[in-house]
Amino acid sequence: MDQDWEDRVAAVWATFEARPEADADAFRAAVDALADELPADSPLGLFERACAWDSTGHSDRAVPLYREALARGLGEVSPYKGRRAKIQLSSSLRNTGHPEEGVKLLSPELLTPSDELDDAVRATLALCLSSMGRDREGLSLVLGALAPHLPRYQRSMAAYARALVEPED
Repeated sequence: MDQDWEDRVAAVWATFEARPEADADAFRAAVDALADELPADSPLGLFERACAWDSTGHSDRAVPLYREALARGLGEVSPYKGRRAKIQLSSSLRNTGHPEEGVKLLSPELLTPSDELDDAVRATLALCLSSMGRDREGLSLVLGALAPHLPRYQRSMAAYARALVEPED
């Protein structure tokens, strides 16, 4: 899609935090209007609609839209939005009682080339793991993500993160 459309989508999202919760329908309508400008099978439109449902507290409505956006090639159209969709879908799956699906979807993302979404992948995966009773693995991921951002103790925290999941001797 062209930059003008992306800019208009960004402008609508820039209003989200300031909107009252009671304005959720109007917010989703604004996103829908932009998505309607795209071909019906556009993964970008599906993704934006999923995000709008998700952000307004309807993970159940977002899940099928995220799935469809990914199935229609969102990752090829926009690798960044494809990765965001996997993160957000995993979070929505956890919210709707399917954290194991979130783990299955996000675990391969730990092996992809690094980008600014790495910490979000780890944080969301940690939440999914925790929802499955795998708190030590989740904590390990969070500590591992946090360690590089610390002004000191980076090596120690990274070692502690590994120790949480390594087999004991």
